[in-house]
Amino acid sequence: MKLSKIGLLPRIIIAIILGVVCGMFFSEWAVRLFVTFNSVFSHFLSFLIPLIIVGLVTPAIADIGKGAGKLLLITALIAYGDTIFSGFLSYFTSTGIFPALIDRSQAAQAVASAKELEPFFTIEIPPLLDVMSALITAFVMGLGISFFESPNLKKAFDEFRDIIAKTIEVALIPILPIYIFSIFLNMSFTGQAWRIINVFIAIIGVIFVMHILLLVFQYCVAGLIARRNPFRALYNMLPAYFTALGTSSSAATIPVTLAQAKKNGVSDGIAGFVVPLCATIHLSGSAMKITACAVALMIMQGGSIEIGQFTGFILMLGVMMVAAPGVPGGAIMAALGVLQSILGFTAEQQAVMIALYITMDSFGTACNVTGDGAIALVVDRIYSRKSAENS
Repeated sequence: MKLSKIGLLPRIIIAIILGVVCGMFFSEWAVRLFVTFNSVFSHFLSFLIPLIIVGLVTPAIADIGKGAGKLLLITALIAYGDTIFSGFLSYFTSTGIFPALIDRSQAAQAVASAKELEPFFTIEIPPLLDVMSALITAFVMGLGISFFESPNLKKAFDEFRDIIAKTIEVALIPILPIYIFSIFLNMSFTGQAWRIINVFIAIIGVIFVMHILLLVFQYCVAGLIARRNPFRALYNMLPAYFTALGTSSSAATIPVTLAQAKKNGVSDGIAGFVVPLCATIHLSGSAMKITACAVALMIMQGGSIEIGQFTGFILMLGVMMVAAPGVPGGAIMAALGVLQSILGFTAEQQAVMIALYITMDSFGTACNVTGDGAIALVVDRIYSRKSAENS
């Protein structure tokens, strides 16, 4: 069987399994070779991500027309509301379960012992824009083209979209399994994930179950609104879930999320608008994980977990993490400010939080991008209703 005939989801699963197995017997030199590849490819990804956002979002907004402003507001409100809901769900579940699970013995030392291999070399490829600048540029240009009805500019961005689509098809999708293999190879070889998992296994299990329940809830709601089978829609998003599991980046998973959202029947214009936008502002999985980890560490160290304090933390967390998914682990970096200012985390607690979060980063990211597909279904239904009413 030719490799090209194997679907993306099986290739990603094979890459994860091979990475874990090969990490047990590969030499350090061989692992560092793949770490070097990942370093170069990750810089290439960082360079492409803003171009993907501009290339996909701008023509999508222009195609939607003068209703794009309202659609932007609706999508942003749904994404923020889902992120906040996820944060509170995590808080109430964690405060109810974690006190009986947490052993305050050697957890911090286990987290601190994780290490990483360095690449032989790396090639810096600075992006032309950061993620937020790219998103704002896409909004301004897309709304401007729509308002002034500029055919020449619209044609130029349509052609730019085609270039980006071909780049995704030729240069990103085929290489993603190798990238994912390299990540899990490094994790398996260094043991950086397993040290922490052994200590926090019960907590990680609870967080994983919460992620699954959240996704089922999201797709049940989306299926009810969009009149689709929620479990079929969720199944169709599995390639995006496993891609994000390997890349730990919502933005890097945009091409796969976009393709699977279209497979669920979301129109090209809405998918091209909602998926890149939600990759930047929808962080339900990350909010769930950060809240749960914060509760766990505060219980472990005897801190306060009162609802009033965590209410302000969760509300601010949803705002601070916007644009964080551009890079793996970006959400926790963006959250450090509110962890310190609202929950009073010290530098040592922040270090433990970063290590614990990044160990589970891929699960939160996978939840984020899979949830993007549910939001795309809802927005597509809202837009189709409005279009029917206007006609």
